[in-house]
Amino acid sequence: MYEGLQYEMSDGVGTITLDRPQYKNAIDIPMRSSLRELLRALRQERELKVLVLTGAGGNFCSGGDLNALRNSAAAGEATAPGRRQRLVDLHDVVASLVEFDRPVIAAVEGVAYGAGLGLAMTADLVLAADDARFCMAFGRLGAVADFGTFYTLPRLVGVQRAKELLFSAREFGAAEARAMGLVLETHPASQVQERARAIARCLAEASPVALSITKRALNVSLRSDLQTMLMLESDGQGVAMSTDYHTMALQRFFDKKGPPFQWPAQRP
Repeated sequence: MYEGLQYEMSDGVGTITLDRPQYKNAIDIPMRSSLRELLRALRQERELKVLVLTGAGGNFCSGGDLNALRNSAAAGEATAPGRRQRLVDLHDVVASLVEFDRPVIAAVEGVAYGAGLGLAMTADLVLAADDARFCMAFGRLGAVADFGTFYTLPRLVGVQRAKELLFSAREFGAAEARAMGLVLETHPASQVQERARAIARCLAEASPVALSITKRALNVSLRSDLQTMLMLESDGQGVAMSTDYHTMALQRFFDKKGPPFQWPAQRP
């Protein structure tokens, strides 16, 4: 149904797998269109509690498909308006992921280059294999960053580090990515996808209303003032504490049964 992608859902956890392993899951036009359509459909899927992004064949995503760019140039379609429109279409995917009202987790193996790294950074939590490799490769081609990178990267690593990564277009590993705040956790490659799903299953048991409000508030916090954030806090708390989930969780506390979900994301 969705060209270049696989999608499955189990126990409230949906997994989108980029599925062009022969091209290290490079994003071509059909995959981009599939992502747009799938994310549009998932916004209406209320059984979905948490979304996981990953890649097939031991890689996350090598970026945009350069063969597609070369072919468009050969066909005389490489005009400034045409290439701008390509990015405008891509921005629907970026906004859908960043503003998705449920948690999004990226599980990165192998390479996450260029737009592939941009895709990973749209997630709320990024997990990586110990041997994963990252690169803001745009400068190697005389291009500027895309896939929302100008928004996400400085928020994760700070403006100065973002400039260094984009100016240099250098490769860096999972340990450095974690140290700079781009990656939350690193694990052996054989474990990273299961760890992402374990966290997802844990979060799927949390209050969907509280998680949604929290995500939206944090997304706007760096461009808002104190009074705006206090207003969001009070309005959000009013809604969250009016849900059946809050009533149930509070009763469990008084009954000494513990919370309905517990961190870390593992069962004893």
